Amino acid sequence: MTSVPGHPVMRPRTRRRYAAMVLLVLAVIGGWSWFWAYSARRAQAAIEGWRAREAAAGRLYRCGSQDFGGYPFRIEVDCREASALLRDEAVPLEIRTARILVATQIYDPTLLISEFTGPLTISDPGRPSQLVVRWRSAQSSLRGTPSAPERGSLVIDAPLVDRLDNGSQRPLLRAERIELHGRLADGSVADRPVIEIVLRARQAVAPELSPAAAQPIDGEVRAVLYGLKDFTPKSWAARLREIRSAGGRIEIAEMRVRQGETLAAGSGSLALNVNGRLQGELHMTVAGLEPFLGAIGAARMVQRSPHMENLAGALNRLAPGLGDVAREQAGANLALGINMLGRPATLEGRPAVAIPLRFDDGAVFLGPIPLGMTPALF
Repeated sequence: MTSVPGHPVMRPRTRRRYAAMVLLVLAVIGGWSWFWAYSARRAQAAIEGWRAREAAAGRLYRCGSQDFGGYPFRIEVDCREASALLRDEAVPLEIRTARILVATQIYDPTLLISEFTGPLTISDPGRPSQLVVRWRSAQSSLRGTPSAPERGSLVIDAPLVDRLDNGSQRPLLRAERIELHGRLADGSVADRPVIEIVLRARQAVAPELSPAAAQPIDGEVRAVLYGLKDFTPKSWAARLREIRSAGGRIEIAEMRVRQGETLAAGSGSLALNVNGRLQGELHMTVAGLEPFLGAIGAARMVQRSPHMENLAGALNRLAPGLGDVAREQAGANLALGINMLGRPATLEGRPAVAIPLRFDDGAVFLGPIPLGMTPALF
């Protein structure tokens, strides 16, 4: 073969090398495609396993339409017109949202990351929506397998919860960010699991729940749940009754709340009574208590509390009229009134008072001051 100047001829060995490289690339692409399809089937099986686990507890999850994608490095399940029917509750609920995108890395199919597109609506099955929830972003993560869940998280930025009432919207909750994290802290899924739960809120406002929540709150609560027999699928009501029957409890390992100038920290233990309501006490240390009490209108509560009445009676016995003066001063100066009912303390170098946060059949009291009611949990 003659060669044209400036155009070298490709030798047979070079052609074979290029052909081998092309075949190798095609083999790698084919092998990776097979591996991706295999992992996608595993991920789909895991998702269906989670659905079956929840269905066994009366929680049914559906998609109006569903697609798989994410090739080559991720596996994505795009669930549009997503809905959940929660039949395990005392009052069944139906939840709907526009879209849920579930993704997992191809090399780690036991970690599922979900992204939610709102708005989300909550209603009684077959009835118009009663609550509507909006957010800037909402994501969750779930680690483990359907038979052995390990931990999960939910993070929502800028949540807005409104109640729909005769065509109008009433705000129930506003926040900059809410986080909920849970993990298996001890035991196993099948034998006395101990669950650790962390709840964080930033600039949360919920005026309809309690006057105490009418101003923005930053808070973090770390709790440990004892008393579970196992973590097999069952309704939350049945699970909570099981905890109560076993003498279980909720240990508040750490609680920290800031609202304006008021800062509170504490810990304690709560249980469930026969009515399904919280019962117990947290030992709180509170700095800057007076602005908080003024905001909830606590002056008359302090004046009329049984503790203050007992103190006023004792002072009157020592010197007629002294107890009445103490009562009026306590009403005019809330911090003075609470200091009479609690113990002086310090918190982060600030003057504070140590005072119990009590839960009595669901009713919440800060010392003698009623703050509101918590709902029955079963």
